[in-house]
Amino acid sequence: MNKIVIATNNEKKLKEISTILEDLNIQAIPQSHFKIGESEEPFDTFIENALIKARYASIKTGLPAIADDSGLCVDTLKGKPGIYSARFSGSPRSDENNNLKLLDLLKDKYNRKAHYYCAIVFIKSSDDPQPVIAEGIWQGEILKTPRGRNGFGYDPLFLDYKTDLSAAELSAKLKNKISHRGQALQKIKQKLKMIYGQ
Repeated sequence: MNKIVIATNNEKKLKEISTILEDLNIQAIPQSHFKIGESEEPFDTFIENALIKARYASIKTGLPAIADDSGLCVDTLKGKPGIYSARFSGSPRSDENNNLKLLDLLKDKYNRKAHYYCAIVFIKSSDDPQPVIAEGIWQGEILKTPRGRNGFGYDPLFLDYKTDLSAAELSAKLKNKISHRGQALQKIKQKLKMIYGQ
């Protein structure tokens, strides 16, 4: 079985990635298994940050790596919180505080359109000159009050247009099918099938 390190310490994100890849001949190993801390994310784009995370995990483990960088982009906030989504309200990181800050910034705003964006990178080695890159976008808007108990991050505030449910009201199966990360992972999955001959 082919081993791939998943460059995240976020347990819920790891579960989403592992679930979508579980039917491949791949053993997805979290970087926490190797006691690897998180890499820096010094860039201004999701793709560059995903790539540096993948390279960092691959350097530390010697394994192929998958990394994602994703976030919520709100139209009226000019794309914020964007790459700062996880640390929007400062340190320590807190989903609840991030959501409260977002609601406060939008309290007088009529336009509440937003989208989740995800960039996922797969590399065969730390110096792979041809990283596989996939993107996913999930359109919706920001609710005025949280709804639902599933998911994580901004999910209780993100209304999916197609289902009229918040991301936190969706089942894990449906979320993995329609979300930004689910879209990007399905594209990566097709590439992995070609690479590993499945």
